Amino acid sequence: MQSGVDLNINGLLVISAVVGFTGSFISLAISKWMAKRSTGAQVIETPSNDTERWLVEVVTRQAEQADIGMPEVAIYQSDTPNAFATGMSKNNALVAVSTGLMQSMTKDEVEAVLAHEVSHVANGDMITMTLIQGVLNTFVFFLSRVIGHIVDRVILKNNRGHGIGYFVTSMIAQVVLSILASTIVMWFSRKREFRADAGAAKLVGPSKMIAALQRLDSGNTEALPEQMQAVGIAGGKKSGFRQLFATHPSLEDRITALRGLG
Repeated sequence: MQSGVDLNINGLLVISAVVGFTGSFISLAISKWMAKRSTGAQVIETPSNDTERWLVEVVTRQAEQADIGMPEVAIYQSDTPNAFATGMSKNNALVAVSTGLMQSMTKDEVEAVLAHEVSHVANGDMITMTLIQGVLNTFVFFLSRVIGHIVDRVILKNNRGHGIGYFVTSMIAQVVLSILASTIVMWFSRKREFRADAGAAKLVGPSKMIAALQRLDSGNTEALPEQMQAVGIAGGKKSGFRQLFATHPSLEDRITALRGLG
């Protein structure tokens, strides 16, 4: 305090919140644009065939049942069966399916996948995950600077402003805390998948959702770009310690949970 460079907790917290939430909300704001750009998804403006017409009709019906605004419906080219939902809000969302999913699944199974994605939108999962990420980003930024300050002042006995110890310690702490924070984000992400499955079961019945997950379990679902895998119907398979960083529960656990609704 005598040197005039003691830590301003209130000021640091404000800066941390600005840094923590800005990136998260920018990502949310451009999520639909990024999804279309990274997957090449083409929004169905006017259905050109029976398949597109059926997709729009199913999503329209499910959106009405879930009491949300009609999402944009899109198809993207990929041999791998997958689907995703993204967007800023319940009334400004995008639901997309891959050509591989349309070709490899029955209509009942596709309907269940669409219901899962519509449930994500209805549950407000996009904004919820953005808020969680923003809060954790804020505390990572804040705590890493506090830790750096303590090391600089208490351990290194530096009383002439922030020295190299502060900056090095802050960077290391930010990396470590970011890893820990990501496990919390992934835990919430896995929980939202169970909720979306349950929501889909209410819309189309548990048996259709179980059948869709079983179909997905028999193939590869890792074709989405890395930054998009968290919003896909199923994430890549992980085992052991890596499960802490999985965006999705295992398909086996999801099927078991659905059977428990029975």
